[in-house]
Amino acid sequence: MDSRRVLVTGSSRGIGRAIAVRLAADGWRVALHYVEDRAKAENVVESLGDRVAGCYRANLAEPAAGDRLVAEALSEGPLHAVVNNAGVYLQTNFIEAGDGEFEATLRKTLAVNFESPLRIARAAAKHFAATGGGSILNVASRVGFRGEPGASLYAASKAALINLTRSLAVELAPRNVLLFGIAPGWVDTSMARAGMNDRLPNILRDIPIGRMASPEDCAAVVSFLLSPDAAYLSGVVIDINGASYFH
Repeated sequence: MDSRRVLVTGSSRGIGRAIAVRLAADGWRVALHYVEDRAKAENVVESLGDRVAGCYRANLAEPAAGDRLVAEALSEGPLHAVVNNAGVYLQTNFIEAGDGEFEATLRKTLAVNFESPLRIARAAAKHFAATGGGSILNVASRVGFRGEPGASLYAASKAALINLTRSLAVELAPRNVLLFGIAPGWVDTSMARAGMNDRLPNILRDIPIGRMASPEDCAAVVSFLLSPDAAYLSGVVIDINGASYFH
């Protein structure tokens, strides 16, 4: 797969970085994306060496940013896969949050977690349909399948992404465009651990395997789904949650 090129959004840290590193090791040329922290993005560039195929900045909370990101990536060469990993987790109390806070959280959550992945998927699918096919993988969440207090907006955005993945798998199959998803539970990233030290024992008690997922656990599943071995699995969303939830 030395000539194959993949765009991974949110690839300067956490799950996105692990995905970028794993796909580069698999032989992909990886186009990176970041929002603000150029230094972290440059660190990933150094880690990947000659497997880097572009590094782009885009604020995916902006309505047209997803389209611009794909266009910029395509200006430097064809794409064969896209991983929609970038996302935000903004807790809010559905009743007690002030109207301004609630509206701002709603807008940003849907913009980053659903609307931008949708637009990126559409722009990429047009390209794939014209060039013989490709793969789109969406990083969803366990909470897209189950309720969680304080996370109603996040859960709704991820549920929408899951069902977008399934619907597009059916619609785009005749164009040889494959859709996949992963739905991680708790993942051991700096974002997940922020302010959760007091909650960690309870979190781990609910995970039969006894630990949170690592970013590399998620990257391993992405590696499989973007390999030829998964070519007949379009539409699947694979749980990565340590046996903590089934649906």
